[in-house]
Amino acid sequence: MIVSLDSEALNALSGPDSPAMRRVWRAMDAAERDGHDVAVATVVLAELSRGRSRTQAVDALLARHRDGITCRDTDRRLARMVGGVLEAAGSGSEDMVDAHVVAVAVEAGGGVILSQDRADLERLAAPYRTVVVEGLD
Repeated sequence: MIVSLDSEALNALSGPDSPAMRRVWRAMDAAERDGHDVAVATVVLAELSRGRSRTQAVDALLARHRDGITCRDTDRRLARMVGGVLEAAGSGSEDMVDAHVVAVAVEAGGGVILSQDRADLERLAAPYRTVVVEGLD
């Protein structure tokens, strides 16, 4: 099991205090207590790394929590899983980043995805009974 963070979850963590930030921290604390990993697909970092201040905020967050948040690079195995997620949902490359978030959870044998964009992720995760999407509100 894993907690897979999408761009909204990572953005919430790197921003000012908010209900979304507190929700992500609670999920990360629960994952740590239960011995589960927290991961972010590196393609999510690409989505967020636009502009100096946003990039610095994400980099600072990851540096502070390098033992708590694993960055999952896209290798051949994960790329094939992402393709499978897209195929199963009948989606195209416009859902590539979200499909990575789902594939990270699928690869781990299941898990929780944290997102404010529940509809797209629920659609992509629907074929995978071990993956649950939870909102940040």
